[in-house]
Amino acid sequence: MSLNNHLHVKKGDTVVVLSGKDKGQKGKIIEAQPKKGKVIVEGINKVKRHTKPSQKAPQGGILTKEAPLNASKVMVVCPACKKPTRTGKKLVNGKYVRACKKCGELIDESK
Repeated sequence: MSLNNHLHVKKGDTVVVLSGKDKGQKGKIIEAQPKKGKVIVEGINKVKRHTKPSQKAPQGGILTKEAPLNASKVMVVCPACKKPTRTGKKLVNGKYVRACKKCGELIDESK
């Protein structure tokens, strides 16, 4: 976990998993947790939770949901070149935005 609570990915980014049982799979980030250094990726790292009946889930039973994944295990997929890439910073209109290290296209602009 980094001390500055900064992640290289944001909510809504498409990422590819680098290691673990879901290695090579792509998904969209549902939630980023910078203080913990973790992200929750749609359809990746599914776990089963046994729950009692409640107001939220009146039936109860076994629910399947995504568990947090360490942010260092995912890499951003560039929207322009469609390849996993590291990110760099570019100065655009007095603001720094993330850019693809492979093709140079802006990552934040395309959202």
